[in-house]
Amino acid sequence: MDIYQLLLEASKEQKKKKRAQLLQSIGVKDYFEDGSIRIDMKTCKGIECKLCIKACPTNALYWKSGEIGIVEELCVFCTACVLSCIVDDCILVNRKRPNGEMEKFGKPGVVLTLLHNIDSRKRVNMVKSRLPNGEAYLKRYSKT
Repeated sequence: MDIYQLLLEASKEQKKKKRAQLLQSIGVKDYFEDGSIRIDMKTCKGIECKLCIKACPTNALYWKSGEIGIVEELCVFCTACVLSCIVDDCILVNRKRPNGEMEKFGKPGVVLTLLHNIDSRKRVNMVKSRLPNGEAYLKRYSKT
């Protein structure tokens, strides 16, 4: 391993520790291993709405000299900004789940679909835990 690689890894670890301290200080849990957020300033209507700034739970987005600024260390990639944005593909959020699955969001509809799918999975798992098979259902709800 060369010195450049060692320095790069040390820098990543230091950045990760700083991020963890910042999030802990504001009482926010980080659910994603890695991620990024980007705002296309050519299509952003921030001067008119500032909805993403209002929606951000960690205040990672802020108004700076006529455009939206991002504090990357505070962003938890929750996609609240994408959900509230009035312009499709203006805010792009990429995030990596602990299982390694990568997700990309740029449109509110995509975020809503993901949230619906997560809720559906939770409901299915809850039903399966209470009624694992047909016999359990019949035993619980039969009138005999």
